[in-house]
Amino acid sequence: MSLSWPSHLLTLEEWDALPEDSALRLELVEGVLVTSPKPLSWHQKAATRLSYRIDEQLPDEITALEEVDVLVTVEPPTIRNPDVLVTRTDLYLTNPQRYRALDVLLAVEILSAGTRRVDRVLKFSEYAEAGIPQYWIIDIGRPTTLLAYRLDGDTYRLSGEYSGHAALDVAGHPVALDLDALIRRR
Repeated sequence: MSLSWPSHLLTLEEWDALPEDSALRLELVEGVLVTSPKPLSWHQKAATRLSYRIDEQLPDEITALEEVDVLVTVEPPTIRNPDVLVTRTDLYLTNPQRYRALDVLLAVEILSAGTRRVDRVLKFSEYAEAGIPQYWIIDIGRPTTLLAYRLDGDTYRLSGEYSGHAALDVAGHPVALDLDALIRRR
């Protein structure tokens, strides 16, 4: 693929006009286009299973989604693509092009070799500043671990560290997860 790199910060309109690319994962950070390779197999399996397992345990008024765009800041625009997020079902039913950070109840990032620092530092602060109430960071190494954070004022505070079986809260609703099962074949 050949991209023509802009010599300026991108606008939301220019972001929307970018062609879809199945080989790269694109995000926009303060108007700057950022690319990374698509996640490897374990990461993809974990995101799919996590989204499904959370979604099946949530009440009808909220839902979990996988890899959708979130407008974190408007000017200059920052658009992130969390591995999993939870939002209100009534908003999901409108099939929006992207979600605003204030629409996100939980954002989840699964660590990859090229995004560990981004997920632990940059997205951690961006999501907190944008007011996303919960943030989870999952490491699919062996054993799989999950760090759960809850917004406290304008920063995240660690609310739990998990491995194996985890009993968690998503927007006030209990969710049970077998973290090691996220990458197992069955």
